[in-house]
Amino acid sequence: MPLMPFEIPLPLVRFGIRLMVLALYRFRIVGKEHVPKSGPALIISNHLSLMDGFLIGWAARHRRVRFMIFRPYYEHWLSGPFLRSLKAIPIGTSGPRDLVGALKAARAELEAGHVVCIFAEGSVSRTGHMLPFKRGMERVMQGLNVPIIPANLDRVWGGLFSFKGGTFGGRPSRWPWPVTVRFGKPLPASTPAHEVRQVSAELASESFGERAESGDTLPARFIRTARANWGKFAMADSMGRELTYGKALIGASLLAGAVRKRTGDDAMVGLLLPATVGGALANLGVSLAGKTPVNLNFTAGKEAMDAAVEQCKIRTVLTSKTFLAKAKLDEPAGAVYIEDLLKEFGGGAKLLAALKCKLLPQAWLRPSVDPSSLATVIFSSGSTGVPKGVMLSHFNIVSNCDAVLEVFNLDDQDRIVGILPFFHSFGFMATVWLPILAGCGAVYHPVPTDAKAIGELVQKYKGTFLLATPTFCGTFTRKCTPEQFASLRYCVVGAEKLRDPLRKEFQETFGKELLEGYGCTELSPVVAINTPDFSFENETQVGNKIGTVGLPLPGVSARTVDIDTRAPLPLGQEGLLEIRGPNVMQGYLGQPAKTAEAMHDGWYITGDIAAIDEDGFIRITDRLARFSKIGGEMVPHLKIEEVASSLTGDAPCAVTGLPDERKGERLALLYTADVTPEDLWRRLAETDLPKLWIPKQSDMHRVDALPVLGTGKLDLRGVKARALELANPSV
Repeated sequence: MPLMPFEIPLPLVRFGIRLMVLALYRFRIVGKEHVPKSGPALIISNHLSLMDGFLIGWAARHRRVRFMIFRPYYEHWLSGPFLRSLKAIPIGTSGPRDLVGALKAARAELEAGHVVCIFAEGSVSRTGHMLPFKRGMERVMQGLNVPIIPANLDRVWGGLFSFKGGTFGGRPSRWPWPVTVRFGKPLPASTPAHEVRQVSAELASESFGERAESGDTLPARFIRTARANWGKFAMADSMGRELTYGKALIGASLLAGAVRKRTGDDAMVGLLLPATVGGALANLGVSLAGKTPVNLNFTAGKEAMDAAVEQCKIRTVLTSKTFLAKAKLDEPAGAVYIEDLLKEFGGGAKLLAALKCKLLPQAWLRPSVDPSSLATVIFSSGSTGVPKGVMLSHFNIVSNCDAVLEVFNLDDQDRIVGILPFFHSFGFMATVWLPILAGCGAVYHPVPTDAKAIGELVQKYKGTFLLATPTFCGTFTRKCTPEQFASLRYCVVGAEKLRDPLRKEFQETFGKELLEGYGCTELSPVVAINTPDFSFENETQVGNKIGTVGLPLPGVSARTVDIDTRAPLPLGQEGLLEIRGPNVMQGYLGQPAKTAEAMHDGWYITGDIAAIDEDGFIRITDRLARFSKIGGEMVPHLKIEEVASSLTGDAPCAVTGLPDERKGERLALLYTADVTPEDLWRRLAETDLPKLWIPKQSDMHRVDALPVLGTGKLDLRGVKARALELANPSV
C-alpha cells in the first residue's frame, strides 16, 4: 500500500530553511521593497541551481511565496513533505495537459491574493547562460491586473547545487557561498516574456558590477592561484621555455622589484614584447609592482607607438634585444632589456624571492591597488581612425574573465593557446589573465600566421582552448593536421565575421566547431560568445546559434536602439547595439569628450548594427562606420561584401567609401578572387542587391591581399588608402 502524502508543520519547515540557507549562503538582498507587502504578485527569476526557490523565498520572506517545482521533487519521499508544506505548485513533463494544469494552479494562487514565483527558463541552466524565458507566464497573467516582479539570482552558478561543468554539485571556493538576490521594479501584467528576460539581464549587470571586493585585483588573483597551484604547469612557448606557477610567481616578483627600482613614481610602464613566456611574465611583473602595463603595438608603426608613449607619459619600456632584432624595430627611448634584468637575479636573490612568495602572507606580496585602479591602457586598433587609449580597470578585466569562466568550464588540465599579441585586448585578457584566474596553463607562439608551428605547439602541450580570428583559422585548415588539433575542446574566433564556408571547412578538417564571439577593446573585451549546446534527457539547451555571435556573457546586458532617436527597439529589429555591464571601460585616456560621446545613459555605444532575437542571441549585421550615404540612402558595406564574397567562392573582399564630387561619396570594392571587374560587376548586377549598392566597374579592383592589422582584423584605413591609390594611379 503506497504511503499517503503528508506535510511537515510550516513553522518547522521555515525554521529548517532558515538554518539551511544561512549555513550555506551569505546573502545580499537588493530591492526587497518591490515585492508587495500584501496582494498578489508574480516573481519571475532566472534559474541557476536547485536551491533557487529557497533563495527567492528567503529573500522575500515577508511574504509566503508559492513557487513552481518539478513534479518528481514534489512527489519525492524526502523533499515532498517540505514542498507541500510550502504550497509549492508541481509542474511535470508528461504533456500539455500537465503544463496547463500547473499554469491554472499558479493563476488560481494569484487570484487568491498570493505571491507566486516562476522560473521562466523552464529548467535549471546547464550552460551558465540565461536561457530563453518561456511564454507560459504570459498565459498565467492573461486578463489579470497583477504586477510582475522581475528578479535575478547572481553568483549562484558554481555553488553546491548548480550544474557548472555539466554535472550536479559545484565546488564552492568559499563558505558560506555569497549570493545576491535582486528584485526589480514592478512591471505591468501584459509585459511579454522576452521583455521580462531583458530586465532580468539588466538586473544581472547591476549585481555583477557590485561583485568587486577590496583587494580582489589581478595581482592578488595571480598570487592566490600561484600558491594554490605551486608545482603545476603555468606557461610555455614555442621557444622551449616552461614555467610552473611557483616559478612564474618568483620570476614576476623579481621583475616587480626591478621595475619599482627603475620607474620610481611612474604610473605606467611600456612593454614592447611578443606573445611569449617572457612577454607574459613581464606583464605579470609590472602588475605585481603596482604599475600599469601598456603593451605597445609594434605593428602600428613608430608614429603610433610614439603617440602611445607620449599619451601614457611612459619613461621606461621593457623590451628584448633579440625581439627588436628579429622584428627589425629601433630601440625605444627608455629601453630596459629583459636579458639584462635576468643577469641581475643571482642565486641569493632567487632564493629570497622564493621564500617570500611561498611563506609571506599574501597581503604582504600584493601591491596597494584596488579593483577600480587602472590595470592597463590598450590602444584601439585604429582600423577606422586614430587609435585611442582605452583605460581598463582591474575589475573590468577580472569581471570579464569571471564571466567567461562561468560559461566555459576550465581547470588545471586545460591549456589556452595564446597566439594573439598582448597589445590586442583579447590577447591581454584571454591569454595573460584568463589562465591565471582559471588556474590553467597557457602556451604561446608570437606569430599567429605561422600555422605549422602553432599546430606543433598545440599537439606538444595538448592545447584545449584555441583563441584566434577566422583569418588565422583559414591558414590552420590548410597547414595543420587533425592529429595536431585532436586535444582541442573549444575553438573560439572573433575580431571579424566568421563565414559559413570556413566554419564548415574547419569542422570537416578537424571535427571541431568554431564558436564565434564578439567584443570591443572598450568592453574588456568580450561581450557575447557562442558555447557548445548541452543535451540531457529529452532537452537541449542551445548555446551555439550559427550566424550569431552568441549570447551576452553573464552580467553583460545588450540592447538595440534607433540610430537617430536612441530609443530602445523591439527584439528582432536591427539597430545600434549598446552594452552595459562591469566590463565597460573607465574611458579614453585624456579624452573626456570622446568618452562622453561613446556613452548613452550608462550604456556603451558599440557602433555596430545588430539584431537580438527572442532567445537573446546577437547577430551583427554591419558597423555604423561602415556605411556610405549615397543619394540620401545609407548603404551597408558588409552586406555588399557578403554577396560579392559568395559569388567568388568566399574569396576575401572589402568595400569602402570614396569622395565623389557629384554624390558626395561612392563605393569602391577591393577583391582577391581571380575574376575580372567586368565579370564581377555582371554577377553582382544579377543579384537582388539594389543598383545603388553596386560599385561601378571602374571602382572594382583586384588585389593580391587585403590590408590587415597585426591583430588579424581588416585594416579599414588601409583599404580606403589602397582604393584611393587605385582610383587615382597618377596621384
